[in-house]
Amino acid sequence: MLKSAEIRLSGSGGQGLILAGIILANAAVYEKRRVTQTQSYGPESRGGYSRADVIISDKEIFFPEATQFDILMALTQEACDKYIYDIKEKGTLIVDTTFVKNISVMSENTFEVPFTELVTEKLGSPITTNICSLAFLVKATGIVKEESLEKAIKDSVKAAFVDLNMKAMKLGFELAANYRK
Repeated sequence: MLKSAEIRLSGSGGQGLILAGIILANAAVYEKRRVTQTQSYGPESRGGYSRADVIISDKEIFFPEATQFDILMALTQEACDKYIYDIKEKGTLIVDTTFVKNISVMSENTFEVPFTELVTEKLGSPITTNICSLAFLVKATGIVKEESLEKAIKDSVKAAFVDLNMKAMKLGFELAANYRK
């Protein structure tokens, strides 16, 4: 389990990656860890690129953006192609195989899961793919406690959507617990 990490959540606009980054950062704050969270997105709010960087550490953080990733989550092929070469040698790569069909460099710790497809099938809509994949990331890496993630989700989403997001979180935890390479 990681004590500190540079994390990039990447994909396209509309996938909720900025919110996922904020939730992950808040989960680390609840654990009294040092955290930075930055974000970037293209001119289109839907369909353009989107990324959120989260750095979690027990030590002082000197630069707020992730540059060499301990963890890269890519929800689109474009994001995977763009950032895959910035993963550290022993870094973790998590991809949504609903949209990522080709991985040019395999990391030792590569997780390939059809998140969007599974969330749509099990929860009726792809809207919570961000939460499901974030929960998978947390369970697979241990970067924050599951309870901290749950609290951060409850504190960050509208009350009307808490139940749906809790289902997505539980699905992500289950997928990570049952993952077979």
